[in-house]
Amino acid sequence: MTGCTEAADCVFRQNVPATWEAVEDLVERFRRCCQCQAPIEFSSELLLREALTNAVIHGSGGDASRRIECVVRINRRRMLLMVADQGGGFDWHNQRWGVAGPADCSGRGMEIFRRYATHIRFNTKGNVLILRKTFEEAN
Repeated sequence: MTGCTEAADCVFRQNVPATWEAVEDLVERFRRCCQCQAPIEFSSELLLREALTNAVIHGSGGDASRRIECVVRINRRRMLLMVADQGGGFDWHNQRWGVAGPADCSGRGMEIFRRYATHIRFNTKGNVLILRKTFEEAN
């Protein structure tokens, strides 16, 4: 992980166990790395947290012996995020445009990705997610 200055990219790569503690630690590292990106923190952190949550719950089934790989590159113009898990994947083609109902316990992740990411991509298997978020320039 590297720190950032206003003109530089924040970049970090982590390979962590599929646990909530590891997710919280990774999100905290993300916050520290991106201190200079304060205006864009909310949506960026939301995308990161949702991708990691999906990897823990759906991809890893809560199995702490499985690993999650996360790579983030962020600057004032954009964020690139890759999250990969060791799970069997899912049929993202059929769920990409689904909408979760008010009483549903899951399914809101795709809506969060559609709302806050500029581009969403999965690998064929459905266990690697790549998000790109382009930030609007401040006036």
